[in-house]
Amino acid sequence: MTRYVIGPDVALSLAHDRCEVSDEHRVVAPTLLRSQVLSALYQGVQRGELTKQEADERLEYLRGLRIRLLGDRVLQRVAWKVADELGWPDTFDAEYVALTQLQADAFVTLDQRLAKAVAELVRVASIEELS
Repeated sequence: MTRYVIGPDVALSLAHDRCEVSDEHRVVAPTLLRSQVLSALYQGVQRGELTKQEADERLEYLRGLRIRLLGDRVLQRVAWKVADELGWPDTFDAEYVALTQLQADAFVTLDQRLAKAVAELVRVASIEELS
């Protein structure tokens, strides 16, 4: 079994495409994911990019994905260290990296800038590895 940390970009992409995640994999994310996904869908509706019904359907899909959400003191401490080490202005992305370091085999992101920035800290995987 491979454990993957997914970012909000990947979660939204999976929901948009209704992709199946292989039973051989486990998906984890910081608790932050829940708020980031909700906010991104809300903003999409506000901009007219999708309907409220489409946003609700994507949220329902994500709720059914068995994503284990984690966020404890150790994760926060490691996220702080990662953000400080990389000179980032906040700890949002660092939570995903920290969780990968602590509990997963790879981090899945669609953000190439982020992938490049963290490639020496964690293994970065493609979204295709999830299916």
